[in-house]
Amino acid sequence: MNAPVIAGIDGSASSLAAVEAAAREARWRGTHLHLVHAFIWPAMHVPLGPSPLGPATGGLRNMAERLAAEAESRAQAVAPDVKVTSAVVTGEPLTVLETQSRHAQLMVIGSRNMGGLVGLLVGSTGVHLAARGHCPTLVVREPGDATGPVLLGVDGSPAGAPAIEFAFAEAAVRGADLLALHAFTPWNTPMPPPIDPKMPYAGKPGALAEREACLLSEAIAGQQEKHPEVQVKRHVARQGTREALIEASHTAQLLVVGARGRGGFTGLLLGSVSQAMLNHAHCPVAVVPGNGTTS
Repeated sequence: MNAPVIAGIDGSASSLAAVEAAAREARWRGTHLHLVHAFIWPAMHVPLGPSPLGPATGGLRNMAERLAAEAESRAQAVAPDVKVTSAVVTGEPLTVLETQSRHAQLMVIGSRNMGGLVGLLVGSTGVHLAARGHCPTLVVREPGDATGPVLLGVDGSPAGAPAIEFAFAEAAVRGADLLALHAFTPWNTPMPPPIDPKMPYAGKPGALAEREACLLSEAIAGQQEKHPEVQVKRHVARQGTREALIEASHTAQLLVVGARGRGGFTGLLLGSVSQAMLNHAHCPVAVVPGNGTTS
């Protein structure tokens, strides 16, 4: 059987939205869905069973089991033909979900989960998984535009190739168009070779924009040939990458970015662009690890 789609659940409205998204992903991928609740209370050495003075159905353990059952019901309502299982796993959420990602083809969580810090727009669980998970992580923020395209952020780096592959595959199973967006400014792009060595800072007018457009075309060419059924729109924007992607996400059903790209700093597991998208995009965000990494 194919590796499952795994969703982290905590009983919040955000996590139930993630369960619904995960059920659709499992249906599109022809695989099963596994729901995981990280049960931290045993490590806190607190009573797990019902209180002697309360109902027999009370207690933290029973609450966790009811939470898992509710999530299963929600998933089955969205995708009745998908096999759904659930588990209550002892441990803190960050560690449990990172371990689970070793056995998943996709991890799905809400934008606010247990373990998130008050005041953060996206819980620490989402950032942690996107940085250290062993498969792509889908963080369900806002619902997104169901009729919009899959939005792909392209920077042309080798680390971004898996994100391009993921985005094309998502567009194919969703029956959606793909909008491949590459943003640049003269300050975040390597300078092209000068036309005149005596004038190292002078170049042909428009040469930088042309070169960046070629970079975008070359980056997606292989997947475009592999998925001829996907209608692709290319857009090269002369503006900051974060601003361009956030703006375009208003009309997208999904945003796909690499965990780290051309502008990433060595040693950082999650790039600044992907972190910004997790906090500010207007649709669900999929963060895809680069080749040879677990970030």
